[in-house]
Amino acid sequence: MAINGRNGRPYPKLVFGETLSVAIETFRVSKMRFILTSIGMVIGTASLILVVTIGLTGKQYMLQQIQNIGSNMIVAEYGGGGIYGRDANSDFLTLDDLNAVREQVPGISFASPMIEFHNSIPVPGGKERDIEVLGVSWQYMYVRNLLILSGRFFDHSDTQARDKVAVITQALALTLYGSESAAIGKEIKLTGLPFTVIGTFRERVNTLGQSEISDDTILIPYTVARYFTNSDEVKQLFFSVSDSNEVPRATRQIQEVLQSRHRPESVYHVDNLTQLLDVAAKSANTLSTVLLIISVLTLVVSGVGIMNIMLATVNARIREIGVRKAVGATNSEIRAQFMAEAVLISLAGGIVGIVVGLALPFSVRFLTNYRVPISGWSVIIAVAVSSLVGVLFGTAPAARAAHFQPVESLRYE
Repeated sequence: MAINGRNGRPYPKLVFGETLSVAIETFRVSKMRFILTSIGMVIGTASLILVVTIGLTGKQYMLQQIQNIGSNMIVAEYGGGGIYGRDANSDFLTLDDLNAVREQVPGISFASPMIEFHNSIPVPGGKERDIEVLGVSWQYMYVRNLLILSGRFFDHSDTQARDKVAVITQALALTLYGSESAAIGKEIKLTGLPFTVIGTFRERVNTLGQSEISDDTILIPYTVARYFTNSDEVKQLFFSVSDSNEVPRATRQIQEVLQSRHRPESVYHVDNLTQLLDVAAKSANTLSTVLLIISVLTLVVSGVGIMNIMLATVNARIREIGVRKAVGATNSEIRAQFMAEAVLISLAGGIVGIVVGLALPFSVRFLTNYRVPISGWSVIIAVAVSSLVGVLFGTAPAARAAHFQPVESLRYE
């Protein structure tokens, strides 16, 4: 005759399916204990999903911000005339350097010189404001990835014809005329010469004053700006390559071309956004690592909770274990039963945690136009980690249950 357990069911020799059924039945009887034990896994797994999402979102955001400054941009500028500064002023970059780079460095899609000078213009209220005037080519708009808000940017024909046209920043348009559209067609006098405003623009991302463009900047064709400086010298040369993978190679070659055209002791800085991308990636990885460590600690704490609950469960079910062993259950079957219960707690909490962890990114996608990146690997890792926590922290309670002797277990009250 089979000996029945506390639920009126016999204690059979367990196989996998029966082991799982017994585990589920155990949790059905003790729902609150099962839920409370799983909460730690829910929090830890949800944190793991969100950590990966935050890391991917941070990298994507930083990459987008950097690309908005200027797609595949390379900037060259004069750094000095050597240790002693001998004849330093005679070795600035020139328009000929720009042409030489375009001829000798393959892959250059756009290039622009930049000539800078300052002027004062009247503003409403009877005051004057100092402004920054940059002489650039029509390709500067593409190198710097500028956003045209109204009107247009000057083109190749404007540059060749030396037309006195200007494109002003959004902030300056609002200060002078009240709106971007109202600025179109107005005249601004620079050193007594009238320039017609044909467009307004802004940078696609706020560079916090770290670019050559300020709020009070006016862009004019460099062919016209040369009349104000009476020189071929330029402050900076801007280049853009067609393929981002070619940026490091083009940077080196531009450096070599410029250095070969000037004195050996002259210093030229040729920079790109690759280093900034590396810094951004390292910052995002560091943040992800810190958050990941916190998530792992949460999972470990929840695993310890599972182990404690399972040890308490084993102690509360010593007589049940003895009965099962008395009717033929082996140590491995007893061990498998309690391991299944630990894994079930951990896996159930992990699945709920995955749902919670994915709910936030999907809700952001649903409520806004911003697409938060979601990695399928984070879900796979979360399931694997949940199962692993159950196995690791369920081993000790399962081993304890398996080593009870039937006679001693049946005597236990």
